[in-house]
Amino acid sequence: MTRRRSTVFGAGFARHFGRGWLSAGYLFLYVPIFSLILYSFNDSPVPNLWAGFTLKWYGKLAGDSELLSGLRLSLKVAFFSATASLLLGTLAAFALAKYKNFKGRTLFNGMINAPLVMPDVIIGLSLLLMLVSVQRAFGVPDRGAMTIWMGHLLLGMSYATVVVQARLRDLDPALEEAAMDLGARPLQVFTLVTLPLIGQALGSAWLLTFTLSFDDVVLSSFLSGPGSTTMPLVIFSRARLGLNPTVNAIATVIITVVTIGVVLASWKIARAERQRARDIADAQRAEG
Repeated sequence: MTRRRSTVFGAGFARHFGRGWLSAGYLFLYVPIFSLILYSFNDSPVPNLWAGFTLKWYGKLAGDSELLSGLRLSLKVAFFSATASLLLGTLAAFALAKYKNFKGRTLFNGMINAPLVMPDVIIGLSLLLMLVSVQRAFGVPDRGAMTIWMGHLLLGMSYATVVVQARLRDLDPALEEAAMDLGARPLQVFTLVTLPLIGQALGSAWLLTFTLSFDDVVLSSFLSGPGSTTMPLVIFSRARLGLNPTVNAIATVIITVVTIGVVLASWKIARAERQRARDIADAQRAEG
């Protein structure tokens, strides 16, 4: 009886201890976000001194041309960076996953993975020195949105390659072989079989590289030029002089948009999974 009580007590303690640590982790992650949202409605210009509820900072945000211009540039660079990173990363992932014996594979794999382990400061400095040398020799490119995009593409392609390659490694080759045995051409196999099977990995890679580009500070600070300041750089420059709640307001807008997107995506995925389960059940009943 004593041993049973001690076992039950130990199991209960472990369960409550685990839940406590999990709750503490969630609080550590999300309390700052909730505080940021709360203080975006603060009537005081001092970020951490509550003085009443107001919406004036959202009105001032609409007239903050510097911050809105940085947001537009960040969205544009992140979109094109994520799209190009996904395209090049997918090609690189196919080369590494499908063709395992080509000449220079080890060097190619090392070059793909190098940006993942190299400090952003080193990457940014090396790209800056290269671009300055190229500009002196040929007159282009000037530092701006294009050079920021190039730096984000270098980093994003590595992440996209890793994500897509991991999915390709788990892909059953028998599915593609069966399609070819049934008369499908290589392009048809790729578009009708392979792409749907790796679709979630492609979406994850795009979202990951978009996020990395959107909130990047280090590479952008090295590669930006006059008139091409991204939103993170604007916020970083203002942080050194003292933030005002306008930054909290734009952060709240972004958090709201992201939350709505995540909820809708989760609902759509759950709905597709339920429909898939119903289709499988109907097929099994039909066979029975």
